[in-house]
Amino acid sequence: MANRLKILIADDHPIFRQGLAQILAGHPGWEIAGEAANGREAADLAARAAADVVILDIDMPVMDGIEAARAIKESNPAAGLVFLTMHKDRSVLRSMATLGVRGYVLKDSALGEIVECVNTVRKGGTYLSPALNELILSGFEHEPNAETLSVVGTLTEAEKRVLEMITRSRTSKEIADALFVSVRTVEKHRYNICNKLGLSGPHALFKFAVDNRDGILSKLED
Repeated sequence: MANRLKILIADDHPIFRQGLAQILAGHPGWEIAGEAANGREAADLAARAAADVVILDIDMPVMDGIEAARAIKESNPAAGLVFLTMHKDRSVLRSMATLGVRGYVLKDSALGEIVECVNTVRKGGTYLSPALNELILSGFEHEPNAETLSVVGTLTEAEKRVLEMITRSRTSKEIADALFVSVRTVEKHRYNICNKLGLSGPHALFKFAVDNRDGILSKLED
């Protein structure tokens, strides 16, 4: 059938992924173009399958959903991207416009919302889970931790350059290419920055950078 909507689903939990696939494949005119268990697989499949809509779990191994979104937008800029997550996360909401993501669905309500979300995204709209209304209404203003921000000024010049690029949602590979260093060197800088700022967790530095972008850039200009 011509003009079938091609959908790619990336989630490292196979039962959940298959549940979404079953619901979406049952919709007239839609087909599952592929399934991926990590972000790297998703980026590769999205390019090969020319997927129209790509559904990405944020927390995946090898490459998380945020980095996968950036890679997919480079190879398939027309794809409509949807984030899946267990958490209401203000930093993810902030990053959606930068990353070109048009859907944000909480996983505990995804089975009931995914068809409406895909319908909205394929038409060029933006879909947010209704459960996110409280987060949206509370506003995106977030008071930075002054003590933590003060540490930004003590970073080395290399660490400052890396942190500035993280605030602009650059991936480790993009940072490495821009600075003419290896990805391993960038990851070492990220590790050192986290230690100095007292941050822990796989996305802690990205969240801190997005939430406190203006404060960080101001400190870096001092």
